[in-house]
This record gives sequence, structure tokens and C-alpha cells, in this order.
Amino acid sequence: MSDVGTMPAPPAPVEFRTEPARYRHWKLRIDGPVATLAMDVREDGGLRPGYELKLNSYDLGVDIELYDAVQRLRFEHPEVGAVILTSAKERVFCAGANIRMLAQSSHGWKVNFCKFTNETRNAIEEASAESGQTWLCAIGGACAGGGYELALACDWIVMADDRTTSVALPEVPLLGVLPGTGGLTRLVDKRGVRRDRADFFATVEEGVKGQRAVEWRLVDEVVPRSQLEETVRRRALERVSRNGRPGGGPPGITLAPLGREIDGDRIRYTHVTCALDRGRGVAEITVSGPPTPPPADRAALHALGSDFWPLAVARALDDLVLHLRTNEETIGLWLIRTEGDADRVMAYDRVLAAHGTDWLAREVRLYLRRTFKRLDVTSRSLYALVEPGSCFAGTLLELALASDRVYMLAGPRAGDDRPPATIRLGAASFGAYPMPNGLARLHSRFLGEAGRVDELRGRIGHDLDAATAEKAGLVTFVPDDIDWEDEVRLAVEERLAFSPDALTGMEASLRFGGPETMESKIFARLTAWQNWIFQRPNAVGDQGALRVYGTGQRAEFDRRRV
Repeated sequence: MSDVGTMPAPPAPVEFRTEPARYRHWKLRIDGPVATLAMDVREDGGLRPGYELKLNSYDLGVDIELYDAVQRLRFEHPEVGAVILTSAKERVFCAGANIRMLAQSSHGWKVNFCKFTNETRNAIEEASAESGQTWLCAIGGACAGGGYELALACDWIVMADDRTTSVALPEVPLLGVLPGTGGLTRLVDKRGVRRDRADFFATVEEGVKGQRAVEWRLVDEVVPRSQLEETVRRRALERVSRNGRPGGGPPGITLAPLGREIDGDRIRYTHVTCALDRGRGVAEITVSGPPTPPPADRAALHALGSDFWPLAVARALDDLVLHLRTNEETIGLWLIRTEGDADRVMAYDRVLAAHGTDWLAREVRLYLRRTFKRLDVTSRSLYALVEPGSCFAGTLLELALASDRVYMLAGPRAGDDRPPATIRLGAASFGAYPMPNGLARLHSRFLGEAGRVDELRGRIGHDLDAATAEKAGLVTFVPDDIDWEDEVRLAVEERLAFSPDALTGMEASLRFGGPETMESKIFARLTAWQNWIFQRPNAVGDQGALRVYGTGQRAEFDRRRV
């Protein structure tokens, strides 16, 4: 047996908080209404040892910086109406996810990496669709795999027409896996590439270049290399002229460093806390309602900046979800509570609604939407606990509606002088925060009950006690004070006794009933197919394609179709 003292230390937790001054892989330049984000990956800048990030290949650390840049462009630079995504390296755009990193990573790491990368691409697409901050891509060199998937997230793709520049999705022929960040789905659902052409494109190593790439809808236009920069700048200015960004208007806000304290098993933000029970595999998350009344007007809202309560909560929850997903793999059940004044939560919702045309209010709502979606696609069990003093109201009710089950205490609790447990519907739950499937969580909840959602509109603003909430279908179980502790304890113990793999598959299947969108397809297929393929010997066995890539050896495949 090895000497415990000689065992290598576990890797440091992944840190998702960063800022432009700390970027190692991206260069951000603001030129009036147009921003340029250039990929310039440091070869020696990998998040983990054991691989070099050559040819602008990326790992999770590169994507963390990209995600931060997306956030800052939306909040700190409202004057920017178009973002040009390009490369700072000569004759190369991006070689995609680093193969050595993927080959040495655990299955869980690969899955989380693909999931976070997808969420970041979705945020880029949302900026173009919802924020009037259109993303364009300028490709002036080899663009393969995840590099092309990054381009696919943009609204317009301009490519140099020369011998060295092409776009490719070579994962199937080279690596024995799939384009893991939605490449196949975006080809056919977003860009309308014909199925037969997509089939050929996804099985040819060298990709497609020149006019054929335009004819097949793989890119939007090709131009001589000498005209690439000028053309994409002109296209960017055309979009600025017709979008809704307030160019030349009020300044953006500063996303101040996010305060977080980690003390053993406790994680603390200003409005969010988390207590970990690693022995059982449980995280108890509490979101606090606003401590003060909302700002009186738009100017006061802007003056608060990142201290504005809904924005502060979104940032804290966002960071906590990413931290737990990546650094606490064995914490399989999250218990979600709220505490505070429901009236104040609703008052903040009214402020966001009253300033619906204001760019900052819009960005806060969209950030909350993205954060709740992160919960939807997280492979953890989510239970909401509604107790005395809770404020599952308005926007915070989404935390309960996103949960797999909701337990609500019926009646008073002995010795507890806090207000009894209630929930309160707000207008926000009827469409402000759609899930990846495009439905509000209420609509998704009542797929089989036509008319139920319209009936619930009549209850907006009313406190619902346990009996009423249960009858309305908004909670799962309503134990009284005598049974509460035992029922919750048994529910937790039962959940933790099941196979985590089976639960992940079950939860992912049940959370997204109803119609599909491009976004829900991407996550569903990532779960059902890429995760499975990443475990198969044809990809990750000793002679699998992902393992032998770059060694000069040929992969050995089990030819049986499964």
C-alpha cells in the first residue's frame, strides 16, 4: 500500500471568478459601438498540467475567461452594439477543445466542460437575440471542432477565401466522438444546413472552404484575406445601426469583484449561503430576500450597480452552481431554501417590470434567466423546502419551480414566531424566465392540464398556504409540524440511496417535457449521446481514437453497432 504522505495533493478547486486584467487567453478592445474579442491562447496556460494549448485550442480556463467577457460586455459596455470574435494568431482561428486535455480528463470533467461551454455559447446567442449586442465572427485560418462551434454561436460568419482557411467538425473521423458543444444541432437547426451535406461535412477531416462553405450555409460570406477585417467591421456597423443598444447613452455599470467566503463546509455570499454535508452528499442552499426596499427610480437602480439585489443574487447563485457542479462532484442533492420579506421580493419584481425598456433592467432579467437555466441542466437533485419565514415569491418562486420536488410545511411550527410558510405567484413566473425548452416553468409543470396556468394568473400577488398551494399543484408534499422532520429526512435518505447515474438520466428526462428548442436539443443530446460515447472503448479505450490521436497509431474500433 502506498504511503499516504507521498500521495499527490488533489487539484485546486476551479475558480470561475475573473476579470479582464487577469485574462491570459483573450484580448478585448472597445472601439466605440464595436468591440473586438481576439482569441490568443497561451500554450503554457492550461488549467491543469499535462497538455499544451497549441493552435488556440482551449480548456475550461479559456472558456471561463470567455464567459466573463460575455458578461462584462453586456453590463459594463451598453454602448457596444456589435462584437467581433476573431483570433490574434496568424493563420489559425481555433483548433477546438484541446485533445490532450480531453484524453486525460475524467468522464465527469469532460461532461462539465462541455456543459459549461454550451452555456457560454448560449449566452452569446442570447446577446444577439435579446440584447441587441450582435456577435460576428471573422475566420482567418484553420477553424475546427469546438473552434467552429464557437463561430456557430455567432450571428454572422465571415471567412477568408484562401488555401489555408476552412471550417471543419472532424470529431467523428478523428476522435471517435461528437461535436460536444452543439455543433450538429446548430448546423441543421440554426443554420439550416441540409442533412446530406451536414452528414458529409461531419465526416470529412479537412473540412470545407471557399464558396462551397457559403453555398452549404456553413458560413455567411467569404472574402479575400486582405478584405476580412474591413468586411467584418462593416457588417458590425450595419448591425449597430439597426439594433436596440443605447450607443452614446448612459455608461455601463461595473461588475465589482464578487465577494465569497469559503470556510470549511460553509460558503457565503452577501445574499446566498451554502452549508455542505459531505458525509451525506447534501448542500443546503439559502437565498435571502432583499434587505432594503427597491430603488425609487431608474437613476437609483443604475447607481446601485452590481449591488442591486436581483443582480447580486444572480451573480452569487451563478458562481455557486458552477462551483458545486465542478468542485463538489459527490454532493448529489441540493436543498433550496429562501428567507426574508416576500413583499420586498415582489417590490423588486415590480421595479424590473416598470423599467422593462431600460437596458440594465433587461440585462438583469436575462441574467436571472440564464442562472435559472443553469439549475435546469445541472445533474443534481433539487428539493425546495418552504418553511416559516420563506420568501418563495415572484422571481424567487422560480427556485421552487425549478426543483424536482417541493416540500411545504403545513401550519405553524411549534416555537417558531416567524410568518407561516406561504408561496406567492408573480407575473415573472408566467414567461419572464423560460426554461431551455422555451416554456415558462409553470407551463412546463402543467403540460397535461390545459387551462391550469390561466387559472393561476388569478392568484398573482396572493399568499398561498400549504393546503391551497397543494391544491393548485404548486408543491409536492405538505407535511405538518409533527411529520415534517421525518418526511424530509426520509426523502433525503431515499434520494441519496439511488444510483447517481440513474438519477441524472431520470431528472434530465423529466425536467424537459413538451416541445424542443435548439437549446434543449443540445443539452438532451449532450446528456444522452456524447456522455455515453465518451465512455465507450472506441473513444477512450487504450486503442480508442481519443487516446491515440497524434501518436501516429490508428484507432482500433469494435465494429458492432450498439
